[in-house]
Amino acid sequence: MKRAIIIVLDSLGVGELPDAAAYGDTGSNTLGNIAVAMKNEAWFKLENLKRMGLGHIEGVEHIEKTENPQGSMGRLGEMSRGKDTTTGHWEIAGIILDNAFPTYPDGFPDEVINAFEEAIGRKCIGNYPASGTAIIEELGEEHMRTGYPIVYTSADSVFQIAAHESIIPIEQLYEMCEKARNILKGKHGVGRVIARPFEGQPGSFKRTDRRKDFSLKPIKKTVLDFTKEQGFEVRAVGKIEDIFAGQGITHAVHSNGNMDGVNRTIEWIKDDFSGILFTNLVDFDMLYGHRNNAEGYARAIEEFDRRLPEITGAMKDDDILIITADHGCDPTTESTDHSREYVPLLVYGKPVKKGVNLYTRDSFSDIAATVAEYLGVEAQIEGKSFLKEILILSS
Repeated sequence: MKRAIIIVLDSLGVGELPDAAAYGDTGSNTLGNIAVAMKNEAWFKLENLKRMGLGHIEGVEHIEKTENPQGSMGRLGEMSRGKDTTTGHWEIAGIILDNAFPTYPDGFPDEVINAFEEAIGRKCIGNYPASGTAIIEELGEEHMRTGYPIVYTSADSVFQIAAHESIIPIEQLYEMCEKARNILKGKHGVGRVIARPFEGQPGSFKRTDRRKDFSLKPIKKTVLDFTKEQGFEVRAVGKIEDIFAGQGITHAVHSNGNMDGVNRTIEWIKDDFSGILFTNLVDFDMLYGHRNNAEGYARAIEEFDRRLPEITGAMKDDDILIITADHGCDPTTESTDHSREYVPLLVYGKPVKKGVNLYTRDSFSDIAATVAEYLGVEAQIEGKSFLKEILILSS
């Protein structure tokens, strides 16, 4: 009963990619800069991730090496153009995008906004790049007075719709997002339309946990599709189901924060099934990276680190665990957007050799190729498997 458990620590990049300057991300190093910022904090230890080999990853200079790492390790470059959630996860699953999703640094053109307003039967306000928490403070009172939804974007390929839950009920907000998704295709095919519900009063607005992503469908089959088609289960925790528009997934559960995501992951690890368990832990990015909260980000990594023994302790003999990320979001830089970075690769399990350094690999999609080979799934996907380098061969 073979299984691959993939846990994405959303935005935990480990240093700028060679083309980072083209994205405005020179100097970004999410993990490294957090480690430097926390160097005098005794509570920032990451002992379990260190034991797995985190400090041995090429380019990771501010995390201590351990004498006998318990896993294999490396870092992955991104071959797709872009630095957003959808691009990163699709590449992890075996799709390399030749063209980046469109972005809108000056807001969306009239043809998009006019079509959206006609579809929802009312005006919208905003329509410029902004921090999600900042724009609801700026426009929340006007939204509550007029009933007009707040539309905004970021450096990423997103069309975000914010609405107070008492003004636009959550199901109505989701319907608006569906209508926007139907409009945003072709040349305006953004990676995600995102519902951003909030509550509270002017001066004390707070986003709720009923965010929902409406992604484009993957442009071709991923390792998830091939795994499902060949009789395995593909279980998704967190926003994975949204990122892949439900394709290639047999079971899905959304989570309320990182620790709930860890709980759900452990529950499914304890189940008996063969295939893939794919988890996204979004708090690193959503609550801390985008808000430039380095200490909060550090505490979130430390919190995950403390739960890691529970995850590995629940694993079965034929399980392999892959811990990685989908991009960076350095909370120590001026930018509040994602950053173009390498991502970590930690691989652990009884079938996995200890201490193998995979150094720097070209693509996130090497994960997909490795998972397919381990499960014995025939898949036409991108990526080069590293399975033979890390697998303990049975005698």
